[in-house]
Amino acid sequence: MTGFLLRRTAQAVVVLLLVSLIVFVLLQLLPGGAARAVLGPRATPAQLAYFDHQNGLDKPVIQQYLIWLWHLLHGDLGYSYRLNQSVTSLIVERLPKTIVLNLLALVIAVVIAIPVGVAQAVRRNSLCDYAATFTGFVFYSTPIFFLSLMLVLWFSLDLGWFPAQAPQATTVGGILSQPAGLVLPVGSLVLLDLALFSRYMRSATLDSLVQDYVRTAYAKGAGRSRVLYRHVLRNSLIPMVTILGLSLPVLLAGSLITEQVFNYPGMGLLFYQEAVTSDYPVLLGITLVVGAATVVGNLLADIGYALLDPRVRY
Repeated sequence: MTGFLLRRTAQAVVVLLLVSLIVFVLLQLLPGGAARAVLGPRATPAQLAYFDHQNGLDKPVIQQYLIWLWHLLHGDLGYSYRLNQSVTSLIVERLPKTIVLNLLALVIAVVIAIPVGVAQAVRRNSLCDYAATFTGFVFYSTPIFFLSLMLVLWFSLDLGWFPAQAPQATTVGGILSQPAGLVLPVGSLVLLDLALFSRYMRSATLDSLVQDYVRTAYAKGAGRSRVLYRHVLRNSLIPMVTILGLSLPVLLAGSLITEQVFNYPGMGLLFYQEAVTSDYPVLLGITLVVGAATVVGNLLADIGYALLDPRVRY
């Protein structure tokens, strides 16, 4: 396992370097450039040239990248052009809020999806299975921005049950102190995740139910509930580990559309706002965080496989 972790760590470093290089080059190819986006359409050529010189944007792209990489190795992600604040402080400020939002949605979705998926598999081709499948397909195929807007229309504007805007507190404690404001953004993410997780859980449970060890357990006289919870459920959770591992980048990066619709002050909203103004340092910093989270998520999924399935060895 130690050798496996060392190899994966080395691969992760290479992947992150490649991701950062590709994103850095693509950002430089955006039309208009950061100077025009920050200074506005009325900026003079002299002002644009001065901005580029002050921020090192007049150097060759590869030289800019090497300078950025050198600062990164010293823990410096740069400063936001628009906000005049360090990228590290922006990420530290927004990241906990995004984790709270997406972690709440993930936990609720998993807690509901596991029993729903198992029930669908056990009652395959029943009315319950068809209804859950239809509902899951509807939510999964619905664009998240449309689903979020419908929730606002129904539960905020029509019924007046919940506020249309998410909590705007500057701390996680302040966010959690306004649970009514979290219902709609968390609910939109739960409906999307639930549709995905329940389908995976149903398929995994169906595969487990036809295995020889299940028939052997029944032949030994084990009850249905014992077979389901002691044998089927553990093996059915293995595919879910992959989904949960890949959910880690979402926890850190935020749900861009959801945070924008509900004006939730997280990483997703920050990324959208700075993308509009071509704030390269912020975009690079968030992309690096997402890339690192993706690599770590895959690594945790591999480790989870080994813990759930003793046959897996690295």
